[in-house]
Amino acid sequence: MEKTFRTLRAILKKHAGHLRVTADTDKLYSLDVGYSARWKKEIYFGGVRLGKSYVSYHLMPVYACPELLKELSPELRKRMQGKSCFNFKTISSDQAAELSELTKRSLQRFAELAQPGTARPTAPPKSRGGRTRG
Repeated sequence: MEKTFRTLRAILKKHAGHLRVTADTDKLYSLDVGYSARWKKEIYFGGVRLGKSYVSYHLMPVYACPELLKELSPELRKRMQGKSCFNFKTISSDQAAELSELTKRSLQRFAELAQPGTARPTAPPKSRGGRTRG
């Protein structure tokens, strides 16, 4: 699984750009976007963690902006655990290429959100639990 970890870490490193590296070890690599005045804390972008049974690739923009997952392949979708994590024991070159593209789009989406006057990520509407008017 070390090879899988190295592959996934390379994907994040490729797209790191201006992001801040918060961990870079043999078992963990993580990136922060930086400080958010809106949330008053550092914002986690993503990371790779080598565990006992699998390697996890966390990508927070897909949680904040679920529309990023709209065109996700069934092969990559079945690797998802929760809303922003992908687990791998091994990774194919096709999966790595798709995950790299998703990471690139995620960075672009976060950059758009950081610009003044742009839309913010939205949560799905909450159910009112009653009858609808019609």
